[in-house]
Amino acid sequence: MIRLLVGLLVAGLLTAGQAASQDWPSRTVKVVVPFAPGSTPDGAARVLAERLQARLGQPFVIENRAGAGGNLGTDAVAKAEPDGATIGVSIVGPLVLNTLLFPRMPYDPATDLTPITILGAQPSVLVVNAEVPARSVGELVELLRREPGKYDFGSIGVGSLSHLAMEAIAVASGTRLVHVPFAGSPAVVTALLRGDVKMAVLPAGGVVPQAADGRLRLLGVTAAQRSPLLPGLPTLREAGIEGVEADAWVGLIGPARLPAAVVEKLGGTVREILAEPATIERLRAQFISPGGGTPEEFRAVMRAELDRWGPVIRDNSIRLGN
Repeated sequence: MIRLLVGLLVAGLLTAGQAASQDWPSRTVKVVVPFAPGSTPDGAARVLAERLQARLGQPFVIENRAGAGGNLGTDAVAKAEPDGATIGVSIVGPLVLNTLLFPRMPYDPATDLTPITILGAQPSVLVVNAEVPARSVGELVELLRREPGKYDFGSIGVGSLSHLAMEAIAVASGTRLVHVPFAGSPAVVTALLRGDVKMAVLPAGGVVPQAADGRLRLLGVTAAQRSPLLPGLPTLREAGIEGVEADAWVGLIGPARLPAAVVEKLGGTVREILAEPATIERLRAQFISPGGGTPEEFRAVMRAELDRWGPVIRDNSIRLGN
């Protein structure tokens, strides 16, 4: 009798899971973006939401909830009911780095969120104001070594990927730099154009147009390999700077305990969307290479980022909050 009851229970759970997969989504799905409209995560989320709505027949509505380095919006996903009505996108900061930067976090990325798949990655670019007398990464490093502490760089905030990448470049090249944080990528680009700061590491989409007219100069990509979107730019590794890999990826997430059937259906649909030629073209227009992969592969990326940037954060005593 006990075996029969256990069997019926398991069968019931399987049937419920299958029903959840078949029925989802049965109403509007909210897609939380933890950054402002116009940001890289926002652009990727809007492409995704439009295609999910077309494929699955329910509205997918973007909700921008910026603040606290991405923690505010990511926490909204973590605290949502795990019924598939709320999903979100997020990046390396609120999913990995902020656990090292903030003394307290409102959520635990390892236990309060469900990684689904990586939507794509945008190459980060080492860029300088056109008046800086360096036309290559090697020339820039020599310039900084001759005058340590003279040059400054902008970032999109303390502890951001753009901050950590520049600190890693300084350490790897044996130089010193002055950090000037700003509230977002557009503000850094404006400061670069004015000459208020001399260099930065920023997502390609924010700086390539300005480099085209000569106001900024792109020196290299902070990735393990050359980007197919910017094939003419060398990697920092080619210039002798090892260990600085800072592609700006965007991942799709849900709250913890999201039913496996929903995760499978959502992840599978998104991976199909990312393979569509029209989607690829729209993302490439934002300098984003489509991603994909399983939840397990997503978690592996998060662990690798923690191992890569943990020492940089600790060695430079970078902290946020009280």
